[in-house]
Amino acid sequence: MKANIPGTIALHPIGTIHTDFNALGQCPRSGRFNTNHSVIEIDAQYLEGLYKIESATHLFILYWFDQSDRTQLQRCGRNGKDVRGVFASRSPNRPNPIALSPVKLIRIEGTRLTVSGLDCLDGTKVVDIKPYIPADDRIEEAKIGWDYPGTEGDKVEKSSYSSSNPDKCQCHLFRDS
Repeated sequence: MKANIPGTIALHPIGTIHTDFNALGQCPRSGRFNTNHSVIEIDAQYLEGLYKIESATHLFILYWFDQSDRTQLQRCGRNGKDVRGVFASRSPNRPNPIALSPVKLIRIEGTRLTVSGLDCLDGTKVVDIKPYIPADDRIEEAKIGWDYPGTEGDKVEKSSYSSSNPDKCQCHLFRDS
């Protein structure tokens, strides 16, 4: 599956996510608000890649938000006021709508992983799975420079960049995170 085409990237789904969400409005704004179980069904050809995955209690799931607006470069904050670029947000609307969620691994049965903590539509394609490794993935000094639940008091230096068109913000497009 190796392609040497300059300037291109080929992604091939490795499986499909099954959730209770059939419409965007049903999806939580973040997987951490979803304690329901979801099933990730990995394609049979990748079964060997799941070897010893049960040794991780938590995983990072990378998946593709296929219904995203890939032209949007700025978005409104959750407060509906602050404008920021998509690379300074968790918005699903972005040039490459790759989603990342840390999930709890509940059980594994063959190529089916039962997890909690996903925020996507039923049928969403999985791009990759990685184990969450606390010693490598936890960053004690990490901060975010805007109000976000669980980050009270965390502040970073403000950027000198400002939006060239703050009226462009379209908060109604998705319940984005």
